[in-house]
Amino acid sequence: MPAPHSPCTCFRLRRAARLVSQIYDHALAGAGLNVNQYSLLRHARTPQSLGTLAASLGMDRTTLSRNLQPLLRDGLVAEVRDEDPRRRVLALTAAGRQRLARARPLWQRAQRRIDALLGSGPLGQLHAALDALDDALAKETGE
Repeated sequence: MPAPHSPCTCFRLRRAARLVSQIYDHALAGAGLNVNQYSLLRHARTPQSLGTLAASLGMDRTTLSRNLQPLLRDGLVAEVRDEDPRRRVLALTAAGRQRLARARPLWQRAQRRIDALLGSGPLGQLHAALDALDDALAKETGE
């Protein structure tokens, strides 16, 4: 049953994001990851501080720390030393690189499914609209 349309942009974005995330989560389950974990592993391919990683993912540090816990526990990501000992720097481990490589074709399958559901024209428009929204919000918040 189709959901009723809402005038609330946030509701519509979050609903679509949940449904899309389910597709990616289902595909990535074969690698023992969810879409958030996959994204974290991809972004941690180069060592970076917790703050930098949080900013690139558009999440606050507390949420990022919570989402990193299973990856740290499973040895997929590790804290590495930095020149400034107060700074937490995260890096992908060898096990993390292997898991990421195993997950990549599963992610690609989910990506192709979303692409096929929407079609290339609307997909390009969606990406452009989301990029424009992201840019406008970054300017407004000074990020």
